[in-house]
Amino acid sequence: MLQVASQPIDAFLDYLTVECGLSVNTLQAYQRDLERFAAFLGRDPDWEAVGPDPIINFLMAEKARGLATPSVSRALVAVRMFFRFLSGEGLIKHDPTEHLESPRLWQNLPEVLDRRAVDRLLAAPNARLDRWPLRDKAILEMLYATGARASEVADLTRESVNREVGYVLAVGKGRKERIVPVGRRALEALEAYLARERPELDRRQDPHLFLTHSGRRMGRETLWRLVKKYVVRGGMSPRVSPHTLRHSFATHLLEGGADLRSVQEMLGHIDIGTTQIYTHVDQNRLKAIHRKYHPRA
Repeated sequence: MLQVASQPIDAFLDYLTVECGLSVNTLQAYQRDLERFAAFLGRDPDWEAVGPDPIINFLMAEKARGLATPSVSRALVAVRMFFRFLSGEGLIKHDPTEHLESPRLWQNLPEVLDRRAVDRLLAAPNARLDRWPLRDKAILEMLYATGARASEVADLTRESVNREVGYVLAVGKGRKERIVPVGRRALEALEAYLARERPELDRRQDPHLFLTHSGRRMGRETLWRLVKKYVVRGGMSPRVSPHTLRHSFATHLLEGGADLRSVQEMLGHIDIGTTQIYTHVDQNRLKAIHRKYHPRA
């Protein structure tokens, strides 16, 4: 059993035993969680100085070491109750868990492709193997260039894309519109598709940008299957999907120095807390690099 900064924790456990009447198993679980938390913070932590970030990092570390979501949830409950106790006893001035967001912060981190894997996926459509390779490449490029959801890309019309200025008008959840920039490579792929394949596909005067072989709007499910085909061809994880390109878009922007608010706006997230998960993805990537290359990691 860890014995780190035990006095406040012992006082809290005594309180739970006397005042709350919790079971022995629950008390032991809370003790383990809090002693692991104290060890995570370092020897003799200053509880007054602890803010929300170290708590979130602890929960993510617990998830990363293989702890099941219910166990991580229990650890958060233990930490919350502990800080409320310290605050109530006047041992700290501010409770750092008061505005702490919950469960989604320790959900499994999203699958993200590295840049070489993205390049491999975007290059997968082949004129010798595929009937509409220019269309397929334009779809893949658009997913990665904009971070749009599969349904949002499927809903794009020709009027949704301003090719001169370089942006798309995406319609997200709740029919909320947002403008997202589009890079040169995606626009070049789109131009090639519009010039050489779409006229042949457009048998029904459909306004949608991406059409099936029958001339109808390509639905989300069809687009999903198309992406999965190229994922298999590229030898990637079967978990990779259109949403993986959205995750990769956000992560690569943050890696390149983009600010969180801009990424939030481009993704169409109402709550910046949803976007913050990508900062954890990047932290995990840096930790993995450190473990791999540092001589004393």
